[in-house]
Amino acid sequence: ARRSLASPVVSGVLCPCASPRAAGAAPGPATETGSGGSAAPCGRALCEASEQDRRLRALFQKLDVNRDGALCIHDLAEGLGRLGLHRTELDLLKIVKAGDKDLDGQLDFEEFVHYLQDHEKKLRLVFKSLDKKNDGRIDAQEIVQSLRDLGVKISEQQAEKILKSMDKNGTMTIDWNEWRDYHLLHPVENIPEIILYWKHSTIFDVGENLTVPDEFTVEERQTGMWWRHLVAGGGAGAVSRTCTAPLDRLKVMMQVHASRSNNMCIVGGFTQMIREGGPRSLWRGNGINVLKIAPESAIKFMAYEQIKRFIGTDQEMLRIHERLLAGSLAGAIAQSSIYPMEVLKTRMALRKTGQYSGMLDCAKNILSKEGVAAFYKGYIPNMLGIIPYAGIDLAVYETLKNAWLQRYAVNSADPGVFVLLACGTISSTCGQLASYPLALVRTRMQAQASVEGAPEVTMRGLFKHILKTEGAIGLYRGLAPNFMKVIPAVSISYVVYENLKMTLGVQSR
Repeated sequence: ARRSLASPVVSGVLCPCASPRAAGAAPGPATETGSGGSAAPCGRALCEASEQDRRLRALFQKLDVNRDGALCIHDLAEGLGRLGLHRTELDLLKIVKAGDKDLDGQLDFEEFVHYLQDHEKKLRLVFKSLDKKNDGRIDAQEIVQSLRDLGVKISEQQAEKILKSMDKNGTMTIDWNEWRDYHLLHPVENIPEIILYWKHSTIFDVGENLTVPDEFTVEERQTGMWWRHLVAGGGAGAVSRTCTAPLDRLKVMMQVHASRSNNMCIVGGFTQMIREGGPRSLWRGNGINVLKIAPESAIKFMAYEQIKRFIGTDQEMLRIHERLLAGSLAGAIAQSSIYPMEVLKTRMALRKTGQYSGMLDCAKNILSKEGVAAFYKGYIPNMLGIIPYAGIDLAVYETLKNAWLQRYAVNSADPGVFVLLACGTISSTCGQLASYPLALVRTRMQAQASVEGAPEVTMRGLFKHILKTEGAIGLYRGLAPNFMKVIPAVSISYVVYENLKMTLGVQSR
């Protein structure tokens, strides 16, 4: 069995009277970490803030081998080794990285305390999440059930092996002190990391399908639930896009036609569209926009699963950089496959009344006059936009998640659907904002109807032209209607998605 983290110093850092072995005491949080410095629920003098500070300073001094007032990786390796706690260099690097606020490669006392308090709070949340019987102890069945709820299957024998590595008294159950002592000076990994993982659901459609694909568990893939999720998501996206199509068409019109000399506003844009083609013209380009949901979602999902295998990970829950890599590549493959439909969507949205009889007529017209290459106009800025979109989307999501866990999580690491929805909407909006200039240049290149003998507009040339003639604000034309559609789009897709899930018999995750 793996060496336990238990030691007199480490176990004594936090309130020992929280132990369920103390007379009549129920397991509770080690100390309150709030600014008030209040005593722990036990009420003993040992738990007062001054005593807590003394214990933490004692541990810090034991670990500070070279007595320079800061803990580097070498200090932690030697100091923990003296306490009988042997950690790999990677583990120590993770500890320093997690607590190093000023990025100097070491932990001062304040950073060390903040790391321990933050780390302990996460461990407390995980412990409560695993303690299904609410008796202050975790057994093998509770570990199996908790992980099964998250879609991770392990056997009872595997759960017992996990228990043995932490169980100090041979009871085959873990109390709070054993759990905390094992994980406290060790980076969160395995079970704690899985329990604190929130699925970043991208099923809520905001019109720009550049996000990292949704995750499906082994059980969902084996039972066929994954395709029902995709169908429900596709249906929700279709309804959502149709309801917000007028705003989407206005965004495209403003991206292409608005300038300093033609300052198109929202009311003026809608008035112009209705005057030119009647109320139905507000939905131009929506048909192809809805049609491309199915192939794009299917290709992205299949590509994502294959790329996960290719990068050699057998983890149920991918790490952030792995999700970013696999998601960006899957997005690039899916966008490449359906990109001609993107060009068609832009041309259909910009068409005049009577210009084309339908999608096929538009495609034939482009092919005969401009050739096959016209179907890939704006391809490069579109591909380049995937990385900042997906990267910022995931980074903001993780930041919001961690902020919620630190501030509001008390008895459970599960935030509920509305917090997840808010985090996903904000992170997706930030991703759109970062990649918007590339999206605008892509749309203008897609809209360009080649005239025989006219010079081709390049991405670089278009950027220079916009900055020269309109300034930086010119790269954000159409941003207002784009953001106006985010909240209604997410709200509509959520309601439709939940109803379709019930109709298709999909179990909530």
